[in-house]
Amino acid sequence: MIQLARYWENLDVLHVNREAPRASYIPYGVESAAHSGKRGRSPWYQTLNGVWKFQYHSSVLNVEEPFYETAADVSSWNDLIVPSCWQTNGYDQLHYTNINYPFPNDPPFVPDQNPAGLYVREFNVAERWDGKEKYVVFEGVNACFYVWVNGQFAGYSQGSRIPAEFNISALVKPGGNRIAVLVLKWCDGSYLEDQDMWRYSGIFRDVYLLARDRVHIRDVYNKQSFENGFAKATLTAEIETNGRLSVGAELKDAQGNTAASAQAVIDGQGSLLFEIDKPLLWNAEQPNLYELYVRAGDEVLRFPVGFREVKIEAGVLLINGQAVKLKGVNRHDSHPELGQTIPVAHMIQDLVLMKKHNVNTIRTAHYPNDTRFMELCNEYGFYVVDEADLECHGIGNEHIEGSGHSLTRNPDWKAAFLDRAVRMVERDKNHPCVFMWSLGNESGYDANHIAMAEWIKQRDPSLPIHYEGAAPHYKGHPNTDCLDMESRMYASVQDIEAYAKEENRRKPLFLCEYSHSMGNGPGDLQDYWDVIYRYPKLIGGCVWEWSDHGILTKTEDGTPYFAYGGDFGDKPNDGNFCIDGLVTPDRRPHTGLLELKQVLAPFRIEDHNAKAGELKITNLYDFIDLAHVGFFWKVEQDGRLVQQGKLEVPQLLPHESCIVTLPYRLQEGSGSYVLTINGWLNQETKWAQAGHEIAFAQLQWRIETEEAVIRQADAEFRSPLQVRAEGRQLTVEGFDFLHVFDLELGTVCRISRNGVNMLKEPSAYTVWRAPMDNDMQVKEKWMAEGYDRAAMKVYGTEWQRTEDGGVELISRFSLGADSLVPILTGEACWKVDVSGELKLLLNVSVQEELPYPYLPRFGLRLTMPRGMEDVEYSGLGPHESYIDKRRSVRKGRFLTTVDEMFENYIMPQENGSRYGTEWAIVSNLQGMGLRFSAAESFSFNAAHFTPEVLTEAKHDWELARKKREETIVHLDYKMSGVGSNSCGPELAERYRLSEKKFRFELSLLPLFKDEDE
Repeated sequence: MIQLARYWENLDVLHVNREAPRASYIPYGVESAAHSGKRGRSPWYQTLNGVWKFQYHSSVLNVEEPFYETAADVSSWNDLIVPSCWQTNGYDQLHYTNINYPFPNDPPFVPDQNPAGLYVREFNVAERWDGKEKYVVFEGVNACFYVWVNGQFAGYSQGSRIPAEFNISALVKPGGNRIAVLVLKWCDGSYLEDQDMWRYSGIFRDVYLLARDRVHIRDVYNKQSFENGFAKATLTAEIETNGRLSVGAELKDAQGNTAASAQAVIDGQGSLLFEIDKPLLWNAEQPNLYELYVRAGDEVLRFPVGFREVKIEAGVLLINGQAVKLKGVNRHDSHPELGQTIPVAHMIQDLVLMKKHNVNTIRTAHYPNDTRFMELCNEYGFYVVDEADLECHGIGNEHIEGSGHSLTRNPDWKAAFLDRAVRMVERDKNHPCVFMWSLGNESGYDANHIAMAEWIKQRDPSLPIHYEGAAPHYKGHPNTDCLDMESRMYASVQDIEAYAKEENRRKPLFLCEYSHSMGNGPGDLQDYWDVIYRYPKLIGGCVWEWSDHGILTKTEDGTPYFAYGGDFGDKPNDGNFCIDGLVTPDRRPHTGLLELKQVLAPFRIEDHNAKAGELKITNLYDFIDLAHVGFFWKVEQDGRLVQQGKLEVPQLLPHESCIVTLPYRLQEGSGSYVLTINGWLNQETKWAQAGHEIAFAQLQWRIETEEAVIRQADAEFRSPLQVRAEGRQLTVEGFDFLHVFDLELGTVCRISRNGVNMLKEPSAYTVWRAPMDNDMQVKEKWMAEGYDRAAMKVYGTEWQRTEDGGVELISRFSLGADSLVPILTGEACWKVDVSGELKLLLNVSVQEELPYPYLPRFGLRLTMPRGMEDVEYSGLGPHESYIDKRRSVRKGRFLTTVDEMFENYIMPQENGSRYGTEWAIVSNLQGMGLRFSAAESFSFNAAHFTPEVLTEAKHDWELARKKREETIVHLDYKMSGVGSNSCGPELAERYRLSEKKFRFELSLLPLFKDEDE
C-alpha cells in the first residue's frame, strides 16, 4: 500500500490544508461576464471537468505504486469523465440501502477493504495567471479524498456534498501541471451520510481552478434590515479580505440600473452599506432579484440579492410580513443514468415541472444541493429548506430512549457535526431562496445537534432552524429551545390537527415529510391540506418525494428498464423503496403529481349558488393577485357543451375572496349539469407558456333525475325468450342475443349479440387487487386472510321465468381460501329481460370476525375476448382515480383504449381504476361490446393484466410476456383507497371497504354503439 496518513478513520482530522468555508461565488474579470453567470466567461476560472485517467481498486490496500508522482505512467489507465459517479460507469457495486449501513456498524471504523478510485489529469496554467494565487475547488466528492499537485501533497477533505477548496499556489507552475486524486468510498464521515439513496462514489460534482489576486476578497456576507415595514431596506455587505484592499460595489436592479453604491478600504474585515427605498421584495411568487457587484483589483464578484424577511410570530411563519403556506417536495440529487451527477439542464427540468405543478418549496433531502441549483431556485422562485449533509439513521433505534444515535451525544463527533453545519451555512448564506436551515435528518437529537443550532443562531439569526429528529417521540435531548418549529414526518391528519388545537404549542408545525408518494399514491393529500389551510400554526410540508430513483439498465435480452435495490446483487438492500417519487426517473409525472398540483391550486372556486351562476373565488396566493390567470368556463348538459365564456375576476388580493356571477342560463328540462372553470396562464413566464393550466374546478348538479334509456325495446316487438336448461348450462336466447349461465358457478359465462361473443371466461366475484406500494403494511395481513386466493363456493342455484317475460337466476355463494373461514357470503340475482340486458343484484355479508378489518375491493370480474380494445365511459378522467385520489380528475365523457388506461409503475401494482364511473362501454373497433352501468357510481377498470400477474411481477419489463390478449374488466362496488401507508399513517377509516353488509346493483348490456348509442 502507498504511504497514506489514515485520515479516513481519524475523528480529529476532517481536513488538511482545506480553506475555510466561504460564500459561493466565481471571480470574474468584467461585470458583463459576471452578469451572465457563465463560469467559463471568467478569465480567472478554469474547469477541470472532462476526461481524467482513472483506475479502480477494490481496496485502498491494493494501491501500491505512488500514482500521484509526476513520473508515474498512467497512460494505460481507463478514461473517465469527471464529474461522474464511478458506479454508473461500470466500477464497483451499484448499491441501494435505506437505513442499514453497507458496511459493519463500528464507528468510526470502516472496512479495510475500502474501495478506492485513482484520478489523474494534466492541466495547463495560463501565463496571465502568473502572479496570482491559485486554488482548486472540488464541489462534491464522495466520501473522502486526498489531492496531490505535481507530486506534492495538497490536502485532504471529507464531507461529500459541500465544497472543498485548496490553495495550490506553491505547487503549480506556468504551463503543464499534473493533479492526482485518491477517492475512498468510505470514511468515518460515511457514518454521517447514511441517507436513503443509492450509495455513489467519486468526483461527482464540478472541479475547477480559480486564479485570485494575491490580496483579494475572501468572503462576502450580505445581511438585510428593514424600516417602516418594508418601505426602506438596508443591505450590509460584510466583507472579509486577506489584506488591505480598496473595494467598491454597486447594487443593481433587474433592469441593470444602479440602485445604490458604496466603497471602502478594507483590511481584513469591513462592511459596505446600501440603502434602498421601496425595494422590490423577493418571494417564491415574485422572485425579484437585485445583483450586487463587488469589485476589487482585477476581480468582479456577483451576488444575488433578494430582499426578504423571515419571521415566526405567534406560531405563524411570515415571509415579508405575510403568512405563508409551504407547498413542498423533498428532492434528492438523482439522475437515471448519471446517478448523483446532475447537469444544469436536468436541474431546470425539475424546477420547471415543480412550478407547473404548483410547488413552491423544496427541501434538499438530505444534503446541500449543487450551488447552481440554489442559484436557479433564486431565479425561478422557491423556498428552500437547506439541509446539512448529516444522517446517521443506521446507528440504532431512535424510538427507544438511550438505545441509539449515540453519535449526536458523543463529544468525539462534535467537530464533525459542526463542520457540516458551518460549511453549509457559509456556502449558502447569500441565497435568498434559503429561508430555513436544517440540521440534517434522522440522526437522533442531543448535544452535537444543539451545538450546530447554537452556532447557526450566532452566525445567522435571521433564519429559523428546523430539525425533525427532536420530535418528542424520538426521546432525544429535552432542550429544543434552539429550534424554531416543531417538525414531523408522516404524522396523521388527526395528529397535526390535534397539535394545531393545543394552545400551549407555540411553534409552527412543519411536515418535513408527509404523503409518501411511492407507486400508486399518495391518496391523502386533500385531507392534509383541508386541515393545513384551517390552522395558521400549520405551515405546510414537503411530500416525500420528488423522483423515483431508478437506474436505467437493460435486461439480458436488451429491454431497458429502471432498476432498484437488489437488481445488481447488492446486499443489504431495501428493494424498490427508492421508487417513491412523484415523477419517474426520466421525469414523467405520475398521477400523484397531477393530484398534488390540483390540491395545491393557488385559487379555490366554490359553490355559492351555482345553479344561479354564483361562485365564490378565493385567492390562495400569498403575495400576488390573480391578474395573470385567465378563467374560462363551460356548462355541459349530459355530456353536451351548451354554454361557455370567459370569467372576469375582479382584482383579488392574496387570501381574499369574492362572489362572481357567470352569465349562463340552464336549459329547460331534466339532465345532469357540469360546470367546469379552468384557470390558465394568460402570459408567458420563465417556467411555462401562456395557456398552461394552473388548476381547474368543477361543480355539478342534477335536475329532475331521469333514468337514461339506451335501447328502446318494447316487449311487444321482441320475441319471447327461449330458455334451455342442459346439464350445468342455462341458455337464454332472445331476438338478437344469446346468453349462457353456468348453474354450478351461478354466474354468466356467455353474453352475445348477433353472434358476437362478449365473454371469454365465466364472470367471477373478487376481493383481491394487486397490492400497491402503499399496501405494503397490510399486504401480508390480506394474504393471511386468503384475499389473494379466495375461491367461490356455490351453495345452490335456482332459476325461473318472471312475470314480465324475463328470466331470473339466483345463487348463494361464498368467497374463501383453504383452511380459513369464508371471507364473505352473498346472494346474487341475475335477471335477463327481452332486450338482452342483464341486471345483477348482489347482497353481501362480510365475516364479522375478520382479523384484518377491511377488504381491498369487491366486485365483478369479466374476461372479454381479444379485440375488445376501445373504452368509453362517463365519470372521472382522463387518468386513474380512487376514492381518496381524485382531485386531479374531472367529470366528463372519455374515449380511450385498454392500453391507455394502464398506468405503468416500475414495480407493477394496482393501477388504472376509474372511481365514480356512471357507465362504461368496452367494445371492439366496430363498436360491438358491453355497456356497464349501476344504480350508483362504481369503480371501473379495463386491462390486459390480471391482478395475479401484477401481484407476482417485480418489474414492469416482466409484464410484456404476461400481457393477455383478452381484456380483463373489473366492476367494483367499492375499492379501498390509496393512502400513503408505505411510510405514512394507516389508510383513513372512511376510505376503507369495511362495511359488513352491502348491496350492489349492476347492469350489463350487449350493444352495437353505432346503432344503439
